[in-house]
Amino acid sequence: MAVYIVARRLSAGSTTRALRSVTCWRSYSTSFREERDTFGPILVPSDKLWGAQTQRSLQNFNIGGERERMPEPIIRAFGILKKCAAKVNLEYGLDPSIARAIMQAAQEVAEGKLNDHFPLVVWQTGSGTQSNMNANEVIANRAAEILGHKRGEKFVHPNDHVNRSQSSNDTFPTVMHIAAAMEINSRLIPNLKHLYTSLHSKSVEFKDIIKIGRTHTQDATPLTLGQEFSGYTTQVKYGIDRVMVTLPRMYQLAQGGTAVGTGLNTKKGLRMISVLGSGPRCGLGELVIPENEPGSSIMPGKVNPTQCEAYTMVCAQVMGNHMAITVGGSNGHFELNVFKPMIASALLHSLRLLGDASASFEKNCVRGIQANRERISKLLHESLMLVTSLNPKIGYDNAAAVAKKAHKEGTTLKEAALELGVLSSEDFDSLVVPGKMIGPSD
Repeated sequence: MAVYIVARRLSAGSTTRALRSVTCWRSYSTSFREERDTFGPILVPSDKLWGAQTQRSLQNFNIGGERERMPEPIIRAFGILKKCAAKVNLEYGLDPSIARAIMQAAQEVAEGKLNDHFPLVVWQTGSGTQSNMNANEVIANRAAEILGHKRGEKFVHPNDHVNRSQSSNDTFPTVMHIAAAMEINSRLIPNLKHLYTSLHSKSVEFKDIIKIGRTHTQDATPLTLGQEFSGYTTQVKYGIDRVMVTLPRMYQLAQGGTAVGTGLNTKKGLRMISVLGSGPRCGLGELVIPENEPGSSIMPGKVNPTQCEAYTMVCAQVMGNHMAITVGGSNGHFELNVFKPMIASALLHSLRLLGDASASFEKNCVRGIQANRERISKLLHESLMLVTSLNPKIGYDNAAAVAKKAHKEGTTLKEAALELGVLSSEDFDSLVVPGKMIGPSD
């Protein structure tokens, strides 16, 4: 029966994939409800709070099973974040009853009460968008229930309400920091301090026990067992100190950055030069890089981003050197580390390479970069993602419909918006202004 329902409710093109996913659904529930997103309808287990985008991710990223699920601290951090966002949005026009319901639902997430509704694995889109939407959908449906409505009705909208003034660009880095900071303060630091105390007590307890020292794994001059343990004690102390020095950076949150870091649709990035300079005719072509040498032995006139390539190769080598230094630092034998020449060589090698590569990159690439203004302007005004500025006016779903229609029919966003009747020509012109979509300059 479940197979028949799925096949009936989904389009023919989706039936095969739906049938494959029935097996995993069956472990959750025997009944389903219909949820919708910008791709259309999809069936979701009735007893689960997630929505359409989470369900699609379950089908498309069936990798590793339950033990690969997103870590619980990340889920709890999403609860903290979404509660705070709703509290702030309450001050900027979010309906008070919806805001309070979101805050209550988000608090349940933060307390770990809704963990069963977060099924997604780590192996998904690299930006964490699907886990962000998982949180939005769960909180939206739970908030709707709190207000007396049914799951899937979107009385509380996952994008327009729960995700208001946010994007995965800022929410996922923020929850990474929140989760890490909470784990550091509640678990790592207390346990390291306890370890330090125990090691220190042993260094005192063993201070009068004289033993033979060893270097190169061979006998050396004597020392006390307490002195050995005092070395371990100091290593742990330095580790705690390093964590504490780094911790303030963990408290810096990305929230408010939204789309590509601009802060679009809020109240208040460094890119690879060799991507932006790709072309000159069939790539992005936004940057014109210096032509230093021929780029091909067979294709005449070809110019390559060779300085970028050299720099990234240097970085790869430095990463390798760093690994060698790390391995060397972990391999002290008794009272002596016997990897010192390699450590010194690798460190100096990295410093020399980074210094030389930085100078070469500045002189032969960065200094001569020019902006292809005509190409940049053309791509800017052709982009369908300018539709994002319409979200506050017409909502996420309507804005998505505008973008999809324009893309499918090869028309402009404005033409698509007017044909759909979602706003007037004057409103479109006042809202879709690229200059107003960028964030403040540093």
